[in-house]
Amino acid sequence: MQHSGLKMKEIRKILEKRKIKASAPCRIDSGGTWDIKAMAISFEKIKPTTVNIALDLRTYVEILPFEEGKIKISSEGFETEVFSYSNIRFDSPYGIFLSAIRHFGFHGIEVRISSEFPPQSALGGSSTALVALIKALSKIKKLLDGKSLSKRQILHLSYHIEDAISGGNCGAQDQGAGIYGGVNQWIWTYSRPYFCKRIKLLDKTDLDELSERILVAYSGIRHQSSSINRSWIEDFLSGKTQKGWIKVNEVVHRFADSLKRKEWSEAIRWLNEEVAIRKEITPSAFIPVTEKLIDDAVRLRCGARFSGAGAGGSVWAIGEPENIRKLKETWKDTLSSVKDARIFECRVDGKGLV
Repeated sequence: MQHSGLKMKEIRKILEKRKIKASAPCRIDSGGTWDIKAMAISFEKIKPTTVNIALDLRTYVEILPFEEGKIKISSEGFETEVFSYSNIRFDSPYGIFLSAIRHFGFHGIEVRISSEFPPQSALGGSSTALVALIKALSKIKKLLDGKSLSKRQILHLSYHIEDAISGGNCGAQDQGAGIYGGVNQWIWTYSRPYFCKRIKLLDKTDLDELSERILVAYSGIRHQSSSINRSWIEDFLSGKTQKGWIKVNEVVHRFADSLKRKEWSEAIRWLNEEVAIRKEITPSAFIPVTEKLIDDAVRLRCGARFSGAGAGGSVWAIGEPENIRKLKETWKDTLSSVKDARIFECRVDGKGLV
């Protein structure tokens, strides 16, 4: 419901007096796609799972006052747009953000989104931005009525907004990593009112140890996860790839267990096993530059995987620190001739949404 004129004046006063900001980390992952309801809900007996690692590459959201009855949104890599609150176009690239703003009933605001990583780099950027926006909107709500949303409520709302506005086939692991940070395994239970179980794999004291063992690079090629995921879901629902996906799920459970026990050599093994299965069931996830990065990693006794849905975007690796240092130099050479490609200077994020 739209807030009254009096309430909107209160919001303007709040925004004129203080900066309302929020931020969330992006993620790298294993097992992605099993967090999509179309796959997970029929296979809950095998505990559909994904694992993700939050990175300290953050997305920032700032809310400022703007013209009453209007909403202005800007984000790097997209054109700035101004929308009428009374007739919002949710088919905009900013559709999920507009849905969140409309859900809270706010207008007369400007939203500025910025990130420490490129758009469409397969690190969960749009979902990360959405949870940061909801957190910022929740901060305004708390100043208005003393109530804010919990982490669990933000995960619930952000997933349903993104799944609804995009027309389905969205998962919730990206939002989960952005909200909680750290290293988590997720079990997807969409038949239940709260649709997931979070298993914390490493304590904050262990995050530095893992940080020394990971490497993340951007391929220089943007990716579009929605179209890629759609084709994978179609193949799964037709029965064409179900056996392969079930094998992936088994492997990711083992990967999660190896991370929890800090058995790094096992983690390398299981990550590479997942990628080998995915080459058979999701060949569209691999393009020459990312396949070369993965091959470089395997040759240097590391494990490596494309992030998210692949077909561009980012690649990440896990290995012993000495091998990761060697891989970093190798990846620099591999990417030296690719425009916009780069290696991220990043570590595991333990803060989550703030």
